[in-house]
Order: sequence, then C-alpha cells, then structure tokens
Amino acid sequence: MIRLLGLAPWPFLRRHGCRWAAIGWFSLSLLGAIAPLAVATEPSPASDGIAIAVTPTTQGQTLSLNGAQAAVPWMIANGQVGLADYGVTDQLGATLLSNSDPSRQPVQWFTEPGRPVELAAWVHGGYRYLDIAPLAQRYGWQVQAQGSTLQIATPPAQIVAVRREAQERLIIDLSGPAPVSLADSADSLTLTLGATAGDRVIQDAIASPAGAQLGSLTVTPVPGGLRFQASASHPPHLVTQTNQIIVDIRADSLPPHSIAWAPGVRWQQRYISAAGQMFPVYWLQLDPAQVSLRPIWTDPTTAVGTAPLTTIAQRWQAAAAINAGFFNRNNQYPLGAVRSNNSWISGPILSRGAVGWNDRGQVHMERLFLNQTLTAAGGQTFPIQAINSGYVQAGIGLYTSAWGPAYRPITEGEILITVVNDAVANQQAASALGGGGLLIPTDGYILALRSYATAAQALPRGQQVALSSEVLPATLAPFPNLVGGGPLLIRDRVQVLNAGLEQFSSAFATQAAPRSAIATTSDSSILLVAVHQSPAGPGPTLNQLAQIMLQLGAIDALNLDGGSSASLYLGGRLINRSPRTAARVNNGIGLFIQ
Repeated sequence: MIRLLGLAPWPFLRRHGCRWAAIGWFSLSLLGAIAPLAVATEPSPASDGIAIAVTPTTQGQTLSLNGAQAAVPWMIANGQVGLADYGVTDQLGATLLSNSDPSRQPVQWFTEPGRPVELAAWVHGGYRYLDIAPLAQRYGWQVQAQGSTLQIATPPAQIVAVRREAQERLIIDLSGPAPVSLADSADSLTLTLGATAGDRVIQDAIASPAGAQLGSLTVTPVPGGLRFQASASHPPHLVTQTNQIIVDIRADSLPPHSIAWAPGVRWQQRYISAAGQMFPVYWLQLDPAQVSLRPIWTDPTTAVGTAPLTTIAQRWQAAAAINAGFFNRNNQYPLGAVRSNNSWISGPILSRGAVGWNDRGQVHMERLFLNQTLTAAGGQTFPIQAINSGYVQAGIGLYTSAWGPAYRPITEGEILITVVNDAVANQQAASALGGGGLLIPTDGYILALRSYATAAQALPRGQQVALSSEVLPATLAPFPNLVGGGPLLIRDRVQVLNAGLEQFSSAFATQAAPRSAIATTSDSSILLVAVHQSPAGPGPTLNQLAQIMLQLGAIDALNLDGGSSASLYLGGRLINRSPRTAARVNNGIGLFIQ
C-alpha cells in the first residue's frame, strides 16, 4: 500500500528511523505539484532503515555526506536520484567496472568480488549521473534534497582492525559499509573514512611499522569519521569488498577497464608496452555518428589566455575534452591552428601537423600550411606570416576580432595598420599606443608590421587592399574545424614521424614525457588518448607514442601538446592525472553529446 505523507524534518527522519521507499519507486511529476512530500510503503526486508525524501529542488551542485560537504553535481529525474559518477567514486569510494550498456553502470562498493551493484546511468549537462537509489536501498541510507544540497546519511560503522600486508597494502576491516574517499596524490596516502574506531584500534594503527612503500600512519578525527595519512612511494589505489577497504601502494596500480560512458563514448584504460616499456594509457573511443567535436579555447571572446582544461571544458559545457595545440606559457598566446566553424581563431605555423573534421564524422590529418596574401590596389603583394598567433618573425602578422577586443604589440618597433572594409583606415607606430592597445575592428583587422618598411610605405591611409587565403594541402580545406599539434605520427597505418620536418627541435623529438594524441581507426572511431609515465621511469618518447597508437588500431594519428599539458577530461574531472599536476592550457578539443 502506498501513502502520501507530509515530509518530516531531516533530523526527525534520522531520529525516529522511519522506513521510506527508494526514490525510484515514485513519480517526480506528482511530487512537483504537491511537494514537499515523501512516499512511504509497507517496509520490506530490503528497505529497512531507508529514508529518501525530496523537495521541489531537483538539481544541485553540493553533496553533504554524513555532514561533510563536497562540490558534486546531482539531479533527481524520472524517479531516480542521480549523483555525478565521480562523486560515487571519489566521495563514496565505489569502483566503476567495465560494462557494455551506457545506461547501466556496475559498481563495486562493499560487495563480494564478481557481484557488483548495477546502477542506472544517464548523461545530462556534461555529467554522467548514476542512480544511487539501489545503494540507498541495499545499505539503508537516508537521502534528502535540501535546496541545492543533496544530503546523504549512512548507518554508523565501526573500524574493527587496521592491518598491513607486506609493505604495499593497507587493509581496514569494518563492521559494515562506510563512505571512503582517497585524496589525489602521487606521494602520500590521505584516506577519509566515515566510520569511528575505539582507542585500541587507533593505537594499533599508529603503532604499525612503516614500510618502504607506505610510511607510518597518523589518524585524526574529522567531521563524520576519521582520516588516515601516511607517506607513499606511489599513488594509492583503493577498492572495497565485503566490510573491508583495501589500499594498494604500487607503481603499476592502474586498473584496466572499458566503460560505455555514454552512447558513442567508451572510456578505456590499461597498460600498453612500447619499446620494452609499459605505459599507462587512457583513451576515449568515440563514434562520430553519435557525438560531435568542436575546438574549444580559454575564453570564447579571445584567443589569448590559459586555464585548466577542466575549466575550459565546463565553460563550453563539453562532456569530454583533451588538450590540443601548443602555446607560449609566458604571454599565453596560441602557437598553432585553431579553426572553428570556418573561422580562424589562430592560424597554423611552420607547416605542422593538424587534424580537421566536419559534422558528418569525416576526419583528416596532414601537415597544414595557410598561404595568405595581402594585395594592394597597385598590385603589390605581401605575404602574411600568421593569423592571430604568438609566433612572430620579421613580416606581417594579421589579427582579427577573434584575437580579442584589442591588440597589444608583441615585439618592439611594430607598425600597426588598421584595415576596415578592405581599406587602410590608419597607420601608426605601436610605441605611440597606450596600455590598452589598439582596438580591433569587427569589420576588419589589424596588420602588425615587424621590420617591414616596404609594406609600411605601400599601405598608406585610404589604400584599398584585398586579402586572399589558401589552405594547403587542399584536402584539409573543406574541413570547417581544424586544430594544430604535431608532429604527425601515423598516416595510412604507417609511421611517418618526422619532428625535424615540422621544425621541432631535436630535444623535443627525443624527450620522454606524458603525451596527448588524437587518432582515427578502421571502424571510423576517433580516439582521444593520453599516455603517462611508465611505472619504471618517464613518459613515452614520440617514437614510443607512435607505437602505442598503432597498437590502439590507429590509421592516422597526430601528437598534441604534452608534458604537464597532457590532460583528458571526462564528465567533471580529469581521468588521466591529478588536477594538481596538470598545467593550464590555451585550447583543446571538446566532445559534445548529441
């Protein structure tokens, strides 16, 4: 029998242990009309102790877990309580397991190995939500939406024992399941557990001998539980099983998985060997018929600037993203091609590798050159060195409103020519400008002349000019979206790596570092790939990266900016590294769910 009841205050629900049905068992449309309400059912053994209540608010950005707050998106839709998947992993301690259906996500959370809990899943607003109602039902949680906060209270749990196995494993035995979170770190363990412990258990944990992989433990109380901290030789890896938490400290702790994250998006990770070394490889396999890609950059109003890839992706409301082209870290100017919907945000340089694509799922990679020429009314022609670029030499740089509202001189001694409606409107020395720079007309552009007196004499005020452009090779010309990187790694399944041809230094060509890349495969999939340090040493060289891309089935592949820039974003977080170690970037490739 189902009854509609007035919603009791949250403390009342907890204090009196009311039995409430899981949120997935009733209609939100009904609640929206008469909220605040909850639904009660005759209790069953599976639902004893559950309390799940809602208010008219159906979406928010804050999770309160046993009183401790964290920024995690949540939403209530179609009778389901959705928590962003990284909240389920990072705040609760669940492990996402491989799946084949993006609408169903098996998770390991204090269950026997091989017997996961399956959660409904959906993507909305760039996040993937997992319905936590089955967990609430199974483990007796109390759940309430309060304004923009989703409150979850879990039954109290006690730590029974804390022990070590060898030097690389920490095991915590519990009386029952409890939320557990592991802070991102490459050289320390910080584990926060929503459970209490007696003095003897804590003393035994602190007294346990330090090992080579995991140092001495400290235990401190925090709101809702305890925090364990220790030095660690490698990033810790956490799993839960029946009433037990296991933390491994291993260099090769990357768990392999293949997760259907959304229709047309599969998240994969595993170790891959290249030239005798194992590397952790993270990649998104995309079906271009079900998703779309767009260039994204720091700020839609300017090509200048840097930001964390997470910030850029969320600003553009992308579900996933990878860092893309090179840039100058000092002045934050782009150094390569970014073309969006046939508009040059930044032009290519040095005939370096680039990837182009269209809305029909066609992708092409080649070394890209933009041949731009300015022709004066008298027939004189002047080559344009680059468009909206931080790459400068003697010659002419062209800057449009995509660069930003104003142009500020990049080098000393520049002469700036303002062109409006195909006519020179003004010519002036950059040294005469104020700190605000020179406004870029929306119906024209700025020419920055650098050590080019001949052009300055030929372009007086009032001179009519024409600008012509040619994309080379012509096979890249039809693609409205282009992003530069380099060097090109694979063409037609053959390794074509030649860093010198694309004017990269020999040091760059041989450097071992984390890498980002994009590739296409024989089944028309697009791969966004990040490769990191080997457990035994540094990241891959370009040659090793090319070998990895071939093993992933690449027909064509292009290296993107790497090192600390190598970032792969998915649904609210970086999946390949801690955000603390990721540098700010200028541009990327964003993925949007259709």
